[in-house]
Parts: sequence; structure tokens; C-alpha cells
Amino acid sequence: MGLQIEVLYEDDYILVLNKPNNVLVHHSYYARNIEDDSLLQLAKQNNLGKLYPINRLDRKTSGLILLAKAKEFVAEFQNLFTESKIQKKYRALVRGHVMENGIIDSPVKNERGNYKEATSKYQPLEYFTLPIPVVPYPSSRYTLLEFEPITGRTHQLRIHANKIAHPIVGDHKYGNRHHNAMFENILQLPNLFLHSYSLEFIHPRTSQNILLTLDPPAFWDEFRNKVLELEANSVE
Repeated sequence: MGLQIEVLYEDDYILVLNKPNNVLVHHSYYARNIEDDSLLQLAKQNNLGKLYPINRLDRKTSGLILLAKAKEFVAEFQNLFTESKIQKKYRALVRGHVMENGIIDSPVKNERGNYKEATSKYQPLEYFTLPIPVVPYPSSRYTLLEFEPITGRTHQLRIHANKIAHPIVGDHKYGNRHHNAMFENILQLPNLFLHSYSLEFIHPRTSQNILLTLDPPAFWDEFRNKVLELEANSVE
């Protein structure tokens, strides 16, 4: 068996899984050069059967993802997303200190090159300052943000974070190469700091309120530990 996949919720219609970072949801034309097993393949290997994605997460994004047990269930659960009847929250570590809550209302280009309306809410949760110079500053500052995407466009949160000049750490497409290089080379933390943290919705079949939360992967704790080590060393 390949990688162990954690099941966070299951009923007769759906599963909610913990998608590891650096795992594709499924193989597609756009990911044709990636040979690693997809989440759907890993689910089969974990004896979870054939599953059908209801929502998507980028390959490097971790966290809660919703899958249907049969193809005929997909559309009614996808309607929760298209009709904004599901609340999604993400955690992201971004460059710089974000001092206030905000809303980003800025179109995002899809894979066909067309711009689609896109809206994201965000609020800062925690601040970090590291005594490590990153061009052009003598130290490096970061914010733990909570993002709530109101729409669900491809790469929406990554693009929107860049739009407000606070790109997500570890994002090689929309991020800051100097900060990414520091995390990789000095902190030894090369992963994307974007995590699907919370899902809440009314189940369309059972009318039950479903609320699920999931802490980020271990490398987030490694970051916190390194911050504490650096602070202790600077005091000495």
C-alpha cells in the first residue's frame, strides 16, 4: 500500500479526506508529467473504493477535500460550492505583516485564459519576525492568515495573496523567490504553506450540519519551532 490517507468524515454519499501536500487530486492534461500516485489512486490503495472529486485542491495544498462515493452524487454536492452554501476556510503563511482584515475582489484567469470574478476574505491570526535578512530587509516578517474564498477559482488564494503584496510562502508561481529561497535553504522548509483548514455545510441528503476542521501538516509546527529557536538564540 502507498501513502496512508486519513478519513475525516464518511457517510453513504461522501468522504472527506486529509489530502497530503504534494499529492495531485487526479491526473490531468495539465499534470501529465507527474508520475506520482494521485489522491484518487491512493484512496483505492487504502481500500476506500472509487471516488469522485467534488472540489479541488492544488497539488501543493494540503487539507480537507470532499469526494463522492458515486458519480450521481457529485452535482448536488458541487451545488453547495456554486451556490455559496458551503463555508471554506484556509490557513496560509504569507510574507509581511498584514495588519487588518480585508476583502480581495479581483478577477482570476482560468485555464482557458478567461477572467472570472473572484472574491476572498482574509484576517490575520498571528505574526512572526525572524532575525534572518531577506532582500531588501535586515529581517523577515510573516503573517498567519485565515482565508475564506467566496468564489472557487483555480489558484484563487495564491493569486489574491500576491495581489495584496503578501504572497504565500513556498508558492513558486505567484510567490516571492527571495523568501521561498530562505525557507528552502536556511529553514529547510520547501513546502507551500497553504492548508484547507475548515469545511461547514448543511448535508443536502440528511440536513445535518457538518463542521470539520483539520490542523496543518507537521512542517507548520517545524516552522514554529524554528522561530522559537531563533528567538532563544537572539536572547542569548
